[in-house]
Parts: sequence; structure tokens; C-alpha cells
Amino acid sequence: MKLQGKRALVTGADSGIGQEIAALFAQEGADVAIIYHTDEKGAQETRQRVEKHGRRALVLQGDVGDSASVNAFFQRAVKELGVLDILVNNAGQAMGESVPVAELKDEQVEKILRVNLMGPLFCARPFIQLRKANGGKGRIVNISSVAQHLPTSQSAPYGMSKAGVGSFTRSLSVELAPDRINVNGIAPGLIQTPMTQKRLDDPKEREKSMKEIPWHRPGQPEEIARLALFLASDDGDYVTGQTWVIDGGLTMNWGGA
Repeated sequence: MKLQGKRALVTGADSGIGQEIAALFAQEGADVAIIYHTDEKGAQETRQRVEKHGRRALVLQGDVGDSASVNAFFQRAVKELGVLDILVNNAGQAMGESVPVAELKDEQVEKILRVNLMGPLFCARPFIQLRKANGGKGRIVNISSVAQHLPTSQSAPYGMSKAGVGSFTRSLSVELAPDRINVNGIAPGLIQTPMTQKRLDDPKEREKSMKEIPWHRPGQPEEIARLALFLASDDGDYVTGQTWVIDGGLTMNWGGA
């Protein structure tokens, strides 16, 4: 088992990529703090999957865009599970609708940036403090998006937030290298999750998307989870400051489909 005896905190672990990461980490020996925002039912399903592997699961409601909420669920996680070894910043907020920059309202911009960009920072702070107080080491995995590399017309705040996560990953990796805390990112392309299912169920939208992806299929959450496992385990010890794109070739084909 690659994570035997480790303790991980995964945000947005109530469905999709976060749920698969939590379940795989448990399969590999980790206890998991499952952070959710609104989908308690999904979070409880994740708990069942974690406990199925004989590991401890702790379900906590929280808002990664609120630093007080983040500090509260970190305190609970440490109190009930013990010192954390791994942080996966997976929680994210989609635009929901296409909005040109000239028509964006302040609250729309702030909502996206607070969850997608400030959230990883808010979660990293207590995790770093915790690791430094316990001799350093540890793993941070930031789940970003190919949007950090590609233009996001009429979704500018989303692309801004993901590009910011990429920069944050690089900067933090250098800052924490003396403490041997690895910081890496994953930038998924189109992954089949509850967030993208409506798009994939629409024949026209699906066909359009598949033409843009050389692999001609959406990715699966477990494929992202396997990469997260590599980065969170000793297998990825010599990797830090990198964002790994996993998109079926989408970014290689962008604009030329």
C-alpha cells in the first residue's frame, strides 16, 4: 500500500474527481477527511467507500472560500484523525454561464476567485503550519484545469483562477522545498463527472467536444485519482512545482480540430 498510515484531507470530495481520490487513497491505506460544501449525501457515499477499505473517514462541511471555515474543519480533522500528511485542493466553482468580461458583475468574479484561487491558499496555510510543526514533509496536490493553459472566452474569471493556481503551485513548491513539502498540480481536461454530465449527454455538445480531443473520449475521475496517488506517495518524491496535464491530448489539439 502506497499510503499506509497516512492521513489525507480532500476538499470537494463529495463527487467526481474528489470522491475517486478519497476512495483510492483509502484503498492505498490512508484515513481521509472528506470536505464537502452542499452535497452531504455525496459526502456520505464517499465515507462509505473509504470505510469499505477499512480506513477511517471523517465527513466535514465547509467553505474553502472562507478562511474561518477552513481553519475550523482543519482543527476538527486533526483532532479526530491526527496530524495530516496530504492535502488535496480539489473543490472548485464553475462559471455556470457564459458572461463577457464587459458584463461581469463584481460578485460573479469574486465568487469564482474566492473558491478556485483563494481556497487552495486558505487550505495550504494551516496544512503548512501543521507540517512545519511536525518536522516538515508532506504533499499538496492542487487540482486545476486545462483552463489554466487555454483561452476561456466568456469565462475569463474561471481561466484566471486556474492560471493563478498554476502560479501558486510553482511559487509554493520553491518556498516549501527546504521543508520537503512537495507541491504539485493536476490540470484535467474534459472529465466525466456530475458537473460535465449534462454537456456529455447532449449529442451535439458531445460531438463537438470529442472532435477537439485526440483521444475522442472524456477522461474518467479514476484516471485523475491515479495521478494524484502518484504525486501524494513516495513514488513522486522527486517531483515538485509541476502541473500535470491529463486531457486526452486536448491542449495539443486546441484550435486545430
